Amino acid sequence: MPETVKPIKLIIFDLDGTLIDSLPDLVDAANHMRASFGMTSFSPEEVRRLVGQGVRSLVERALPGAAADQVDEGMERFLRYNLAHIADKTRPYPGVAETLQALAGRGYTLSVLSNKNVALCREVLAQLGLGEYFLTVFGADSFPYRKPSPEPVLALLRELGVTAPESVLIGDSINDMAAGQGAGVLTVGCSYGYGDRSELAGADYLVEDFPSLLGLPVFSYKTFQQ
Repeated sequence: MPETVKPIKLIIFDLDGTLIDSLPDLVDAANHMRASFGMTSFSPEEVRRLVGQGVRSLVERALPGAAADQVDEGMERFLRYNLAHIADKTRPYPGVAETLQALAGRGYTLSVLSNKNVALCREVLAQLGLGEYFLTVFGADSFPYRKPSPEPVLALLRELGVTAPESVLIGDSINDMAAGQGAGVLTVGCSYGYGDRSELAGADYLVEDFPSLLGLPVFSYKTFQQ
């Protein structure tokens, strides 16, 4: 935990495994796609290990040995099914809406930066009633690079005119921690998400549940007012 921090203006959130538990719908989409290729279903744990690097990576690993055109076809089937069933089983983690409301009330700008395609991000946030809390939403197709590259974080900072010391990135995986640390922003690891706890070892802060964000020194009202 850092001994001193500068006043924070911007909070950047990962989406899947941080704000929302989308794994059940991702499992259904992945297994729908695999079934269309005559493959057996994956377990939730098998799909969990595929999440976080974007849809192409997920599809490539879910269709081992597939040719490039089959991967393209698999992506189209996965995305079409996932969009149609984006919030069938997906839910915000406990306390997410209340915590986002409280953070916004303290004056922070809130943004989403995900490795999910941006249209899917916006649709699931809208269906779950969370979209109103975020000034901006960026996805895997918003920038030339995706997490764990720091480039999407740096591009977001430039877009909003905020410096790295004024920003925090919150996520559940090594991709989030690497992107945040590479961009020079503070990082908060969410141990309840999809990443292994070991992936969060380098985070500046660690939380066991989403509402615990409100108790972190970096998000205290006093810190913001300084």
